Amino acid sequence: MNYQVYSKENFYFTFKLIVTVIFYLAIVTLVASVESKTFAAFIPIVIYFGVFALYFFFRHGILIGYLKGNAIRVSENQFPEVYTLAKNQSEKLGLDKIPAIYILQAGGLLNAFATRFLGSDFVVIYSDILETAYEQGNKALEFIVAHELGHIKRKHCTKRLLLFPSLIVPFLNSAYSRACEYTCDRIGYSLCPEGSISGILTLAAGKHLHSKINVEDFLLKSQMEYGFWKWFAEIISSHPNLPKRISEFKSFSNRTMF
Repeated sequence: MNYQVYSKENFYFTFKLIVTVIFYLAIVTLVASVESKTFAAFIPIVIYFGVFALYFFFRHGILIGYLKGNAIRVSENQFPEVYTLAKNQSEKLGLDKIPAIYILQAGGLLNAFATRFLGSDFVVIYSDILETAYEQGNKALEFIVAHELGHIKRKHCTKRLLLFPSLIVPFLNSAYSRACEYTCDRIGYSLCPEGSISGILTLAAGKHLHSKINVEDFLLKSQMEYGFWKWFAEIISSHPNLPKRISEFKSFSNRTMF
C-alpha cells in the first residue's frame, strides 16, 4: 500500500534528533571536562535521572500489567472479526506480526491508542468504540485500527523514547505528536477511506450523535471560531483539532498522493 508521510513529521523528527544529539554531546563533553575530584558532584544528578526513568518504566509496566489482567485480548476466538481486520491491515502495512490487541472498558470514553513495552507492540481499543462498530457498521473501527497500526508502522513509540531529551524544547514534542497523528490519519485513510470521517466524528460527538452531525457546518463553524486560547490549546495538544483532520480527508480526493 502507498501513503505519504506528513511533511512536518520528518521536519520535527529531524529537529528532535538534532536536539537529542546536542544534549548527549553536551553531557559527554561536560563529564570529560570535570576533574575526578568534582565528578562526585554529578552523582545526585545521575541518581535523579535514574529514578525519573525508573518511574516512567514502572508506570508503563503497570499499564501493560493492567491490560493483561483486566482487558480482553482479541484473538481468533475472541472478537474474531476484529482480529481478522487487524491481521489483514497488519499484512498490508508489512508489519512483522500482529500487535497484541486489547478491548478495554473505559467508562464511556471513546478512544484507542498504540504503545510499546519491552519490545512488544500493543493496541488498545476502548469498548464504546467497538460497540459503535457493532451498532452502525465497522468502517469507523477499520479506520481507527488502521490509524493505531500506523503508529506501529512508523515506530512512533520507539522514536519518542529515543528522542526523550528533546522534551527540553517547549512545544516541540506536541508539534511532533500532531504531525505523527496526521501521518497515521493518512495511513488510516489509505486502508479505509470510507470510515475516516465517521471515525473522527465519533470522537467528536460520541457513538450515537456522530451520525447526525452536519459535517460542512461543523467545519464552517470551526473556521469562525478563533482567538488565542483556541490556538494555544492546540499547540500544547498531542492531537490536531478534529475539524482540521476532517478537512485533510476531504482534500485527499483532489490529490494523487494515495
